Amino acid sequence: MSIIEDLKLQYRIGGVANRLIYWNVGLFAIPYIVFGILSLFEIRIDFLSYVSLSSNPSDLLWKPWSLISYAFFHGGILHILFNMIMLNFSSRLFTTYFTQKQLFGLYILGSIFAGLIYIVSYFIFPALANSNTTLVGASGAVMAILFATVTYNPLMELRLLLIGNVKLWHIALFILIIDLIQLPLENTGGHLAHLGGAFFGFLFIKSLQNGTDLSKIVSVVIDFFVNLFKPKKATPFKKVHKNYKPEPKKEPASRIVTKDKTQQQIDEILDKISQSGYDSLTKDEKEFLFKAGK
Repeated sequence: MSIIEDLKLQYRIGGVANRLIYWNVGLFAIPYIVFGILSLFEIRIDFLSYVSLSSNPSDLLWKPWSLISYAFFHGGILHILFNMIMLNFSSRLFTTYFTQKQLFGLYILGSIFAGLIYIVSYFIFPALANSNTTLVGASGAVMAILFATVTYNPLMELRLLLIGNVKLWHIALFILIIDLIQLPLENTGGHLAHLGGAFFGFLFIKSLQNGTDLSKIVSVVIDFFVNLFKPKKATPFKKVHKNYKPEPKKEPASRIVTKDKTQQQIDEILDKISQSGYDSLTKDEKEFLFKAGK
């Protein structure tokens, strides 16, 4: 089996986590290769500007898709490598307790929530207000998946290489502390988006425990757009065949009368036969009875 066929098989049977990784890697590698080749011919296109999330909310007017697309693109090899390792790790833990659809819904909703936190932070913090930056990466969605699992089962025990057994909440706390330390140093908006994703993971589980599955929002929206652009099947023309019973033909009144007289005459002849015998009939009566018998 070729590498391409093996990758196709893994994509089909690997579940949502594998597909998300494939999409992230593909959307990272293909544009860099294509636009890298174009740059050799002095054609330079900043494709990330079209898919990244801007801290300026007015940019959403011309690229509203960026509220989701930013979570599928990355700015460098180390960036995507770390995020995909964490996505694979967090998704495996999450699907221990929840479904593939819930994983996908949480990834999308966590991205949106983290993106909104990123935009809002530039209005709340004066130091960020004067800068116009952009955000790419799946970190916010990954944090949502990780912290959803931590919220559901913080005491899950894991065995890490060179470290040994640790609780899941220990790992989550370590990652949280790193983001908090880096807040005032660099990429403040990005780290706030990470924290926003973590908070949404917490909200997701609490909402689920109260009987509301937020991931169904994504399913409903996807079904709406699928049905919206799905070609409608033409209703086949149905020809209705109706059986009409022909109305009985009305016989002319003269024929009905004739028929009644004939029957009456036959009855009279038959009565005469029963009383006096056949030999009592006249020649005309015999001929009439013979013709009627035919």
